[in-house]
Formats: sequence, structure tokens, C-alpha cells
Amino acid sequence: MFAPRRLLGRSEPWVFAAIVALAVLIQARSGQFFTGNNLVDLARALVVPALFSVGCMMVIVSGGIDVSFTAIASLAMYVTDKILLAQGYDGNVLLAYAMSAGLGLLMGALNGVLIAFLRLPTLIVTLGTASLYTGLMFGTFAASASDVPPAIAAHGKQILFTAANPDSGLTSTMPVHALILVGVLVLAFLLLRYTMLGRGIYAIGGDEAAAERAGFNVRAIKMVLYCFVGVLAGVTGIVRISMIAYADPSTMLGMELTVIAAVVLGGVRVTGGVGTLTGTILGVALMTILANSLILMGIPTYWSRAFTGAVIIIGTGVTARQTGLKRLARTLAGPAKEAQA
Repeated sequence: MFAPRRLLGRSEPWVFAAIVALAVLIQARSGQFFTGNNLVDLARALVVPALFSVGCMMVIVSGGIDVSFTAIASLAMYVTDKILLAQGYDGNVLLAYAMSAGLGLLMGALNGVLIAFLRLPTLIVTLGTASLYTGLMFGTFAASASDVPPAIAAHGKQILFTAANPDSGLTSTMPVHALILVGVLVLAFLLLRYTMLGRGIYAIGGDEAAAERAGFNVRAIKMVLYCFVGVLAGVTGIVRISMIAYADPSTMLGMELTVIAAVVLGGVRVTGGVGTLTGTILGVALMTILANSLILMGIPTYWSRAFTGAVIIIGTGVTARQTGLKRLARTLAGPAKEAQA
């Protein structure tokens, strides 16, 4: 049965309404928002943060906060790039994806062992591993911007279609990487909706002790989760360097705060147990529009950082308030039920 009150109690409709309102405002100010090339540019800019957001959303739903995924992506893609360049590789780009995903798996597994088996706090562990991976990249490997192998460069030139602006004549291309994002979203949806792993992620975020009593293998679920996030980060690293056609080790560092803000904005509760992929992608879309369309409104782009911080604070505050109200409702409902009995 359709329940408007329940629907309006969710974050997704409000984020969607904010996107529509912002789009109309930008269109009114610039007249360029709904042009084909601008929409395709926004879609291109959305691919990488949206890929990151899938893993970030799953971790936050499980009750953790991971800030190491951009460092994992950077180190995995950089090592892969250097190895393939040294070997003069010019074969299938799938090898690059496999190598980077494998490195991401190893780094994600380290997070998993420390969090699942040693029961260390997620935020502290991932802060530490992020520093470790960044230090290895710039210290041990003396990382600096470099070219990409021909296979990765050719992959970056593959497009789905081209969109043009009829007024300016500018054109933009939709990269084939959008299909990777669609595939990851479908995979994550199936995992979260139809598998014990997905149910376990939500159960752990809701109440880890209760999930363990219910029969969920908490350690195994956390281990698989952080390995998955590592693999996804490795894949995203190759997506990133193929789209920009060079390997810059710092290009993704610092993106984690924007991704976390987008996930929280999309309705994922920072205390765990609640969140959807739909809300996550809407949150990423809103953050992407703000970051990439401020210039169309004549607003300095550095304000996007201020908005990111505000989103984290507001999202956390709303979550805390919702949790408090629900606890109060349960407390008040208890005596009422006893009185009826």
C-alpha cells in the first residue's frame, strides 16, 4: 500500500527534490544546465565518486567509516601502471583491471583482518592504513604523474555516444566506464537484497551483538566486505586513470570526504543499519552537480568544500535526531501496550 507519510520520512525524495530545484535554478541563471554536453559532462564526473560510494555505503551501513578507499585505489592503480609500462604491455585492458583489483583485495584484506579479527575501530584502522598506503606510494615508489600503457589509453577513448550543445557547438562524450558503474550497482543491489551477506551487513549495522546471536558470522561478513571494498577501489583506480589518460597518484586522494558526505546526504545512517543504493546515487548526483555547476552560477568553486562540511554535520545531526525520536517512541509505546493489556 502506498504510504505518502512513510515515503516523505525517507531521505531519497528530499534529495531528488533538491536536485530538481538546483537544476532549475542553474538553468534559470545560465541557460546551460539542460544542454546535452553539460549533462554528459556531469555524468562523466559522477562515475568515479559513484563507484567509490557503493563500497562506502556498504561500510557505513555495517556501522563503520572507511577513509582508506581512495588511498587503496591510488596505490593499486599506480603500481599496476608502473608494472605494465615497464613491461611495455599493449594487450587487453582486463589485465590492468585484474592486477589493480588484486592489489586492492590485498589492501582491503588487511583492513578486514584488523577490523574483523582484532576488533579495532574502523575509523582508526582505515586512517592508519590510508597513511600507510600513501606513504608507500610517495616514499617507497617515489610516485609522480606518468603516462598510462597503450591498452589503458585506448580503453579511455572508448565511448558510448557524443552529445552536442546546439548553441556553442561544444561536444562531450559518454565514456564506456558508465557501463562499469551500472554493472557494479546491479551487483551491489543483488548482494544487499538477495544474499545472506547483504542481510548480515544491515544486521551488523543495526546491532552487532544481536546479529551474532541471530547466527550471522560477523567476522566473515566484515572480512568479505572490506575485501570487496578493496577490489572495487582497485577497479575504480583504473577507471580514473583511463578516463583522464595519465596516472596521477594524487588525483583521488581527498575525495573520500566528498564521497562520505554524499552517502550521508543520500540517507545512509552514520550509526549503521539504514541506507539504500538509490539514496546514495542521488547524494552523489547532488554533490557532483554542486561541484561542477557552481561556475555556471558565478559562484567560486571553493564553496563546494564548505558545502561538503555542512552536509556531514547536518547529515550526522539528522541521523542522531531520528535515532533519538525512534528511541523515545519505543519508550512511550511500552507503557501504552502494557496499559492496553
